[in-house]
Amino acid sequence: MRVQSGRDILVDVRWLWLPMLAGAAVLVVEDVREGSLFGAVVYGALGLAVSWWLSPWQGGRSVRHTDVERWPASERPVVIYWRPGCVYCARLRGRLRRTGRRAVWVNIWQDEEAAAFVRSVNDGNETVPTVVIDDHTITNPRPQLVLDRLRAR
Repeated sequence: MRVQSGRDILVDVRWLWLPMLAGAAVLVVEDVREGSLFGAVVYGALGLAVSWWLSPWQGGRSVRHTDVERWPASERPVVIYWRPGCVYCARLRGRLRRTGRRAVWVNIWQDEEAAAFVRSVNDGNETVPTVVIDDHTITNPRPQLVLDRLRAR
């Protein structure tokens, strides 16, 4: 496949969880045939964990971009656009810990309008995390900046 844009790559990455799951299943079956129950359990657990981390449904159902836009700007919380499998998103979520629950998380793989918004503010790329704080968009911000804003709300 000829890659024409970063968007083409992201579409392919969205489905990476399927071959990961299939590969893990093959390894589990092989280990069971060879009598290695421990190896089968390890491959199965790792395969499921990685596949879930990469799947578009990881993180549950998120808020839609159109719902966020309907809120008055003065009442709009910190909005974080993210996607499964993104290490920078995972780093931000990990650093925010419980305080991160105050933010609104929008999964761009579940919402095409959110993905279009992220592309519109990132030169056509779906670069995440893209965070909106007080109507200012910041791509891959320092976690401390987001944490400070969430604590101030």
